[in-house]
Amino acid sequence: MHTTFCFMRRRTALAVLTSVLALVPAVQAQDKYPSRPVTLVVPQSAGGANDAIARVLAQKLSEQTGQSFVVENRTGAGGNVGIAYAAKTRPDGYTLMLTADSAQVINPALYPKTGFDPVKDFDPVAPVAKAGYVLVAHPSFPGNNVAELVQQAKGQPGKFSIASAGNGTLNHLIGEMLQKATGIQLTHIPYKASAAAAADVVGGQVPLSVQSTPSSLAFIKSGKLKALGVVNEKRLAQLPDVPTIGETIKGFGTTPWYGLFAPAGTPKAVLAALQDEIGKALDSADVKDKLATLGCEPFKGTGEQLGAIVRSDLVRWAQIVKDSGAKID
Repeated sequence: MHTTFCFMRRRTALAVLTSVLALVPAVQAQDKYPSRPVTLVVPQSAGGANDAIARVLAQKLSEQTGQSFVVENRTGAGGNVGIAYAAKTRPDGYTLMLTADSAQVINPALYPKTGFDPVKDFDPVAPVAKAGYVLVAHPSFPGNNVAELVQQAKGQPGKFSIASAGNGTLNHLIGEMLQKATGIQLTHIPYKASAAAAADVVGGQVPLSVQSTPSSLAFIKSGKLKALGVVNEKRLAQLPDVPTIGETIKGFGTTPWYGLFAPAGTPKAVLAALQDEIGKALDSADVKDKLATLGCEPFKGTGEQLGAIVRSDLVRWAQIVKDSGAKID
């Protein structure tokens, strides 16, 4: 009887062990991230800087992980629609958001209600890129640099129009900052997307615009747009002969950034895995080359660093919005 009891115990223990071992592959498969396609929400329209950067990153992450990273443009209200949507998705790492700094840190100062909290609703994953921004003009514009623009505009207040991607967007606010810094008056014409604004400047319907390099570099290189000045604090490698606006107007300049965010509550292991994959992507030669052709550069960092940038920029841009008097229609 004792022998039978021992045999039964061993058989039970063996069955339990077999069951546990059978679960190990399933648990491992479940823990591996990503194990299915990932949606990358872009709250700006196709053709702009954020969209172009997102597609470069998505392609590389797809190659590295063996899972598809699919860009999904969700536009509206200067980015608020897409950001609010991303904030409410399941925090499992399978819906992420790559956004321009403007939507994340400027919109809260512009809109009475954005539909999201830029700090509480998101876990910052990592910064991704910095982009160049350029003040551009139609080739027929009677001025070849910022000083000549200021001279022309001061003599004819309100005569020259400046196109933007919409009220409250980054290129709109940069235009407002330029007017405040120089004392000139331009007529703002908001479009629904930066690509549409750029197209109308190329077509001669509007003389001026502030554009990201992904939206404008090809036009500048082909002579369809004239670069009057670089918005960034430093000259751009792709346009080394174009001076910064700050070289003419002391203290003027800002460098836009783009970052990856996950809904708040995303598992830390998933955030760590994503940060690691993004670091690898930004170190790769092909991603660096593709970003360079867009007039952008990699911006490596941690989620903690991105979170600190967001909190700092919320304060800085709130003051800029207040000083500029920019308003949403």
